[in-house]
Amino acid sequence: MRKLIRITTIPLSLEKLLEGQLTFMKDHFDVTAISAEKERLEVYGKYNGVATKHIELTRKITPIKDLKAVYELYRYLKKEKPLIVHTHTPKAGIVGIMAAYFARVPLRLHTVAGLPLMEATGMKRKVLDFVEKLTYKFSTNVYPNSKGLYDFILSEKFTKPSKLKVLGKGSSNGIDTSYFDPSLYSEEFIARQKRQWNIPLTDFVFVFVGRMVADKGVNEMVGAFQQLLKENSACTLLLVGPFEEELDPLNPSVVEAIKTNNKIVHAGYQNDVRPFFAMSDGLVFPSYREGFPNVVLQAGAMGLPAIVSNINGCNEIVTSGENGIIIPVKDEAATLEAMRDLSINKEFQSTLKKNARKIIVENYDRQEMFQYLLNEYKLLQSNL
Repeated sequence: MRKLIRITTIPLSLEKLLEGQLTFMKDHFDVTAISAEKERLEVYGKYNGVATKHIELTRKITPIKDLKAVYELYRYLKKEKPLIVHTHTPKAGIVGIMAAYFARVPLRLHTVAGLPLMEATGMKRKVLDFVEKLTYKFSTNVYPNSKGLYDFILSEKFTKPSKLKVLGKGSSNGIDTSYFDPSLYSEEFIARQKRQWNIPLTDFVFVFVGRMVADKGVNEMVGAFQQLLKENSACTLLLVGPFEEELDPLNPSVVEAIKTNNKIVHAGYQNDVRPFFAMSDGLVFPSYREGFPNVVLQAGAMGLPAIVSNINGCNEIVTSGENGIIIPVKDEAATLEAMRDLSINKEFQSTLKKNARKIIVENYDRQEMFQYLLNEYKLLQSNL
């Protein structure tokens, strides 16, 4: 079989953003996963039955380390001679695609699943723009995982339209709707879970799943929730995800509120987020930028209405008044109003809930997404 090499900056992206994808592809290609964090990568490889190769990559701008990584990867690719190198995440993109270009890999594919540069300004924005253009220049094909990202890339003139394609209706990986299924959880289980986390059984539970950082809209969400509590104390905010204090920390007052407010439950990182969706009534996801957010797909598959910001990906999954509420970006007042509407208006809540899972099942099934990608690989191979 021809060789397929997938590269991400850290193994977490392989585990979560591309869950099951490499395992599916190993029936059609000789698959290798490349990433940083050697021990975690090797665990991923064993669990998924794919080969691994450790390369030291960082998520920050580190030119000397990056050039070393390009050279090490170049030597590896020259030896392995893969048909396809497919990268995911910005740093893996520039390092992996540049190395693949110099190693003369025939198919150099890059998936765009969110652009940090959207929130950057000044010199940092110029550097990130340049890196993005360079990644696309060295790629043979580029796959934005949403129509909004496709339009943004064209508007910024990062590359020509002929290199760009959105697979299916968007998403990098689709959603396993048999795994994210609310019918798997009984009312008794949900009640036990709530007791375990000290959540009153009658509270309306808002859930957020993701990294606890500023550009996920956590500052505005926590601020809005604290205001909502003054009007309605029968609410809980359930936060599922780790703090990240280096790259994009939360306001200190928000961190303090999370730690001290007994109506805010911080569950930290969880391998299985389904029980947390199961005991919740609505998702709040007011992110500043996304590609095509898995969290919104997962919550929808679990039957949850979603409050999301008006950004690409989110506004393609959610239609206001149908399966959720779309709010302006960085708008605490609008977040508060949406949380108030969802928690108080039972009829509105019921309508959104009824449509939530149906829309995900019909449009974003994982096996269908895998097939889209496999067909694309085969098409590109046949055109060589």
